[in-house]
Amino acid sequence: MAFINKLYFSFRNSFACRLPRFYNFCETKKSVVKFMIAGCIAGGTHLVFLAIFYDLFNWPIVLSTSIAFISAFVTSFSLQKLWTFRDFSQKRAVRQFSLYIINAFFTLNVNGFLMHLLVDRYSIWYLFSQIIVNISLGVYNFFIYRFLVFRKQKNEINCKQEKIRASAGDLA
Repeated sequence: MAFINKLYFSFRNSFACRLPRFYNFCETKKSVVKFMIAGCIAGGTHLVFLAIFYDLFNWPIVLSTSIAFISAFVTSFSLQKLWTFRDFSQKRAVRQFSLYIINAFFTLNVNGFLMHLLVDRYSIWYLFSQIIVNISLGVYNFFIYRFLVFRKQKNEINCKQEKIRASAGDLA
């Protein structure tokens, strides 16, 4: 773990020195940047597992993509909960996972509908359409995850504010 921390801080310092404006932007919009990185990692997980199961193991496409989707889904939930929104509560994990699944099925249907609309009705190239849909659903998902699925409880917010006040009192 010490090696990872050292690597992280080395990257962070190098990034701050070489691209200070971009670094400051990333620091102020940290949860948005983490959300996008986690989404890219989950998407990459999906593609890697799909390639392994379909190309390497020669499994049927539906089975391969289903298992790859589940792997990406678990990766995404874990990264969003623990890294992006820094929610380490185990008590709420089942509720959060349930809301995450419900939202995933909803966005899957919206994705299909919007792709049908853009590709079949408006004849927009399917890859460009998927990019548009992914960005739109990504914005929607960020707010759903931030304010519904992984929202902080009032007692956690009050506790955090008390810690800030206490540390400010120590400095005075």
